[in-house]
Amino acid sequence: MIEKKHILRPGRRAAPLRSSESGVSSVKPGEQIERPAVPVVPKQDVPLSCFAAVPRGAEEIAALELEAIGISGAKPGKGGVAFVTNRAGLYNANLWLRTASRVLVQLSVFPCKGPDELYAGVFAIAWQELITPTMTLAVDCSLRDSALTHSGFVALKTKDAVVDRIREACGSRPNVDTGSPDVRINVHLHKNVCTVSLDSSGDSLDRRGYRIERNEAPLRETLAAAVIALTGWDGSVPLVDPMCGSGTIPAEAALLAARMPPGMQRSFGFQRWLDFDSRLWDELLLAAENGIRNVPVGLITGYDLDSRALLLAGRNAAKAGLEGQIHFFHAALQDFQPEGDKGVLIINPPYGMRMGEEDDLRELYCQIGDIMKKRCRGWTGYVLTGNLELAKYIGLKASRRYVLFNGPIECRLLKYELY
Repeated sequence: MIEKKHILRPGRRAAPLRSSESGVSSVKPGEQIERPAVPVVPKQDVPLSCFAAVPRGAEEIAALELEAIGISGAKPGKGGVAFVTNRAGLYNANLWLRTASRVLVQLSVFPCKGPDELYAGVFAIAWQELITPTMTLAVDCSLRDSALTHSGFVALKTKDAVVDRIREACGSRPNVDTGSPDVRINVHLHKNVCTVSLDSSGDSLDRRGYRIERNEAPLRETLAAAVIALTGWDGSVPLVDPMCGSGTIPAEAALLAARMPPGMQRSFGFQRWLDFDSRLWDELLLAAENGIRNVPVGLITGYDLDSRALLLAGRNAAKAGLEGQIHFFHAALQDFQPEGDKGVLIINPPYGMRMGEEDDLRELYCQIGDIMKKRCRGWTGYVLTGNLELAKYIGLKASRRYVLFNGPIECRLLKYELY
């Protein structure tokens, strides 16, 4: 079994409440701030309307992930999945979702064609029940096809309405901390309809906590998880990445095979909320830890020519609690030779986004096709690329094509049956 020392469990209690040095306060110089105690008994566990943001193309996968952790009825949409759950479901969604970037809890939806409607709609929310004057907040917003077009203005107007409501109720106001706020508010304005939510994740969920350093153009962990899910790999056959870089695909595969939650190494925004249930969170963490298992020897392998990237890959795996459970080898692509008569091969080659790079990459894509055709018979190959022109040089016919977005880049995950 994996030793518990490998599992760096996130904080069990809500982080101490902080006051920023900026902003207006009714506290006199030298006066001690009385901080209200966090309630010992959590509020009534009411249904929560949630939205999990995911990479475009991975919405159906996220819905299946939610179903796997006991949250049924999820509705995939563009860029995410809507679902209703309770407090335990919200905590588990953050802990277990591999493809989601953040989980939002909806507070209010209202029509909004101008700044007055925005202010009134936000002010109507009982913020004093969610944020105390000694806590800090930040506002994120996204706008599309609406009368209000400046995200900075919308964020500022939202902040004004929030702090004014709290000051009216409490006599003083919270301050803004864009770096590490106690509460992060999300405003989504689409076709003059405003949705205000609390961000329960805090940092984006692709920040698992195991990546020590990001190499050039790394694949996001959430996208790597989506790619693995689309291959249908379940740990019954080997998985190999012959161009693994700092090891994101092998690491995500190993977390899946080990039945380890991707959020085991980090903390979340909901842990700073006033109604954070630390006892429930401890129970969920313990249940997750008890389900972790060792990854079978030789199941997951990564190769790369870049020795520095491989060093990072090994360190990342160790930080994730997977030391020695992923095998990394220093080898050029042309020297790659898979072991075994069947398995899953995943490659994420460069896309050639800069001027003149395509010419240099044609040979690489030809090489990928030759290696899959000559050395990987019986395997199933997958290539994720954002350049379909270069993909033609693979020289093999893809049996399936999945559309995924690597940030703003529209990509294809190409499947090759290597008979």
